[in-house]
Amino acid sequence: MSDTQRDPGSSRGEQIEAAERESAKQRILAQAEADRIPVEETTRAVPDRRWRRGQR
Repeated sequence: MSDTQRDPGSSRGEQIEAAERESAKQRILAQAEADRIPVEETTRAVPDRRWRRGQR
């Protein structure tokens, strides 16, 4: 006998929880992608004018 035949209520609850977890995971991944900063922007060298002023 499978789990669905023995205790259909538990299996349904587990299915609902799995679906909710997957939905939450997708929301988190979508938010992370929206907040992501491309690597090109994080590694670009920006001159520090304060440092250059000290050298003159």
